[in-house]
Amino acid sequence: MAIFDDKVRKQIGDILAKLADRVNLLYFTQEMECGICKETHEFLNEFTSLSDKIGLVVFDFVKDRDKAAHYGVDKIPAIVLLDKNDNDAGLRFFGLPGGYEINSFIQSIFEVSGLKEPLPAKAAEALKKIDKDIHLQVFISLTCPYCPAAVSAAHRIALESPRVRADMVDAGAFPQLAVKYNVSSVPKTVINETIEIIGAEPIEKLIEAAAKA
Repeated sequence: MAIFDDKVRKQIGDILAKLADRVNLLYFTQEMECGICKETHEFLNEFTSLSDKIGLVVFDFVKDRDKAAHYGVDKIPAIVLLDKNDNDAGLRFFGLPGGYEINSFIQSIFEVSGLKEPLPAKAAEALKKIDKDIHLQVFISLTCPYCPAAVSAAHRIALESPRVRADMVDAGAFPQLAVKYNVSSVPKTVINETIEIIGAEPIEKLIEAAAKA
């Protein structure tokens, strides 16, 4: 059964037609597919069929453990975004980027393809000063309308700085992590295990918090 109906397929296809450069997606799953791995796989197959500028390579989380380790993939389903030259942009989706999150998924693909607004000068300057590795985990729910903005802000920072990695984590798909990080409302961003931000903050605030982590 198709994930998208004809109307949505056309809408997404029209949007993706505007992509600048190619984007390559790496999908980590396993043979005995996890709870939502099969659904995520079907979603990606259908989504990538709507544009010849999006590539999809599938890896087995167990058999390709070296590849998973290389990209810091420690849970599945996981999607890693690479640019046209297969450079890692530092953007991850853990879980199915459906529901409201299709918005952050499409935005991240566009930005990796080279289509992005310049960051505000102050934010760009502050980001340049980050001299340590930063890991942003943005916990979301697919029914949360405010979550894509938080994911997009974190992903944008990762795209701009080689020291930053940003993950979307579906709290519903990874309940053990939701418990570990005490996720009672979403979006919730955890920075380097130490700083927590509830709600969708502007990118400047997120950079400020990351610099303190």
